Amino acid sequence: MPRYLVQRTFTEGLHIPTDDEGAKTCRSVIEGNAASAVTWVHSYVSRDKSVTYCVYDGPSPEAVRQAAQTTGLPVDRITEVSVLDPYFYH
Repeated sequence: MPRYLVQRTFTEGLHIPTDDEGAKTCRSVIEGNAASAVTWVHSYVSRDKSVTYCVYDGPSPEAVRQAAQTTGLPVDRITEVSVLDPYFYH
């Protein structure tokens, strides 16, 4: 399945509490993504929490965008990516 890097901007910052409520929020994203056959792999968050770079597996950019609409998350850019591993060059 293709892998995508999704850039998102949160003008007020991304604030997910590290408690049961935060876990519930993340589960709701996972469930909303599943409806579009999209899997959230992991994310990177800028120090000021205004930008995230999220790695997703999914059938197409359109499916990733639909999942974002379902979960209410912003999308600035979707880029199909592949892994470049420095250990490949032994």
